[in-house]
Amino acid sequence: MPDPRPLWTPPADVREKARIGAYLDFLRRTRGLEFDGYPPLWSWSVTEIEEFWRSIADYFEVFPDRPGEVLLKRRMPGAKWFSGARLNYAAQALSRAGPGPAVIARSQTRAEDVIWSGAALADQVARAAAGLRRLGVQPGDRVVAYLPNVPEALVAMLATASIGAVFSSCAPEFGPRAVIDRVRQIAPKLLLTVDGYRYGRLEVDRSEEVVQLRRDLPTLEATVVLPYLRASFERARFPGAIPWEELLSRREPLRFQAVSFDHPLYILYSSGTTGLPKAIVHGHGGILLEHLKMLALHHDLGPADRFFWFTTTGWMMWNYLVSGLLVGSAVVLFDGDPAYPDLSALWRLAQEHGITYFGASAPYLHACRRAGLEPGRAFDLSRLRGVGSTGAPLRPEEFEWVYERVGRDLLLGSVSGGTDVCTAFVGACPLVPVWAGEISCRCLGAKVESFDSDGRPVIGKLGELVLTEPMPSMPVAFWNDPDGAKYRASYFEHFPGVWWHGDWIEITPRGSCIITGRSDATLKRGGVRIGTSEFYGVVEAIPGILESLVVHLADEAGGPGELLLFVALEDGAVLDDALTTRIAAALREGLSPRHVPDSIEAVPSVPRTLNGKKLEVPVRRIFSGEPAAKVANTGAMANPESLDYFVKLAAARGR
Repeated sequence: MPDPRPLWTPPADVREKARIGAYLDFLRRTRGLEFDGYPPLWSWSVTEIEEFWRSIADYFEVFPDRPGEVLLKRRMPGAKWFSGARLNYAAQALSRAGPGPAVIARSQTRAEDVIWSGAALADQVARAAAGLRRLGVQPGDRVVAYLPNVPEALVAMLATASIGAVFSSCAPEFGPRAVIDRVRQIAPKLLLTVDGYRYGRLEVDRSEEVVQLRRDLPTLEATVVLPYLRASFERARFPGAIPWEELLSRREPLRFQAVSFDHPLYILYSSGTTGLPKAIVHGHGGILLEHLKMLALHHDLGPADRFFWFTTTGWMMWNYLVSGLLVGSAVVLFDGDPAYPDLSALWRLAQEHGITYFGASAPYLHACRRAGLEPGRAFDLSRLRGVGSTGAPLRPEEFEWVYERVGRDLLLGSVSGGTDVCTAFVGACPLVPVWAGEISCRCLGAKVESFDSDGRPVIGKLGELVLTEPMPSMPVAFWNDPDGAKYRASYFEHFPGVWWHGDWIEITPRGSCIITGRSDATLKRGGVRIGTSEFYGVVEAIPGILESLVVHLADEAGGPGELLLFVALEDGAVLDDALTTRIAAALREGLSPRHVPDSIEAVPSVPRTLNGKKLEVPVRRIFSGEPAAKVANTGAMANPESLDYFVKLAAARGR
């Protein structure tokens, strides 16, 4: 079958204009290496991995003194990168600021946007670091932020990193149990928090939650409160706490603790919807090199850019976003409801601040398309060069919508990776075309392969997504996992010595990738296996269906099991015989007769994590008889009330 027609093709002068072209020139001048296109460059980057990562460090001038061996141990787990290097992530981020704004922030809680230069950001970080030191924060101590996506959260992270302490954040929409499940594991010394926030028209007070956090985190020695919902700090509501302005009251010279390459920078957490979240430790050096590579060479970001991604501080995309400082870009922060006062709020932000790279989740782009938005016509997006999408597979319809309704000349990057590596390992690149419904390429330095059940790489077939070579941004460790047993069990038990990621992926003969969902939520009936994203692509294209969720209840005797489909309907739609028939016919034609559901139920909403991911596995476990409290942490959900309906349905089935 011939290759599909690309929606976007690299222009003839791409090497002259894109940053990856300058990198290729650097390789030619300094290494004598010539690459005819992206595929041979990628092959070199995942074969000669030591030389590739040394070239990244050299090209971006990361180390003033060239360290010795790049990779002492080329194995997984246990890879040891740049063991002789000393550096500091915060020093790199603050030293690369361009002449224009470094931070642009819009909040629905504040009346005006915040715009800081690089110098203003550095001043805030110097003051915050001085305050942290006065509170006794030292290298290795953990500082936890219960802050929204505001400039102060960025200041807190950089100040913590500058000391060599370890940062961790949870968004304030997380409930107390979800926060405590995460941060109590790491025994924090200091809590940075807000009093509350606004989400659209909704005012959310967080004072009671802060009281609970302070009570249930016994290692805390101090709490700093940022007055955010209210104009001033109210001591009576937070007895013994310190106001943010007091933390920043004195300025000392900005200084940076030089740390080892793998010194902990921050701790991220797995979703925690089905058990205690894993506390994933990321190091200064690995994050620095990986984000420099991705943001400059794949997203083509530099000092003239304004980089935006809709995220919260509880999602790894926040850490990814603020690394825009590393390539000299201004980072654009947004805190609030992206659909308030209407779904165009973020596109309006893009116009008003000249955003050049606009990132969001796949469900957000899906919602824009379903709502009939035409951002390219409604707003001046003339500065926009790139659009990014992650969080779920991006469907072909959304690819086409971006090029038809946002802009023809954009580099659309559907990317996938995860909290585990704090990056994307498949994505887009200025040297590679964009095809509808496909991720353009495997990223440089990421040896992504598709394994069959016998652990053999396959092309053009669905298989397990694995990494067969180490990357610097793989976790330094899990917290409280001294012998690495939890770490090994999470990634290396399926295929020894190979990182197993838990997604289904197909790598096409031309090198693009198609991810079809989690392998633990795969639908397999009668020998036909598909990912859930394929199923949703068919169902949610049907008029009247807002979103859907499907689970497969396996038959222990080896039969076909039961396929249950749940649909949330658009206003005015009814799940009648006609709609049920249309759903069945669409699935029979689009997938296979085996994937016609045994039952279809209308539900008020589909349960999702705070990051927008559907909770197929917890719902499946509820229908298998497990209690909801055991299978899902409601504090980590965007809509915890959605589970109540599934519990009732499961109980009714059991009667």
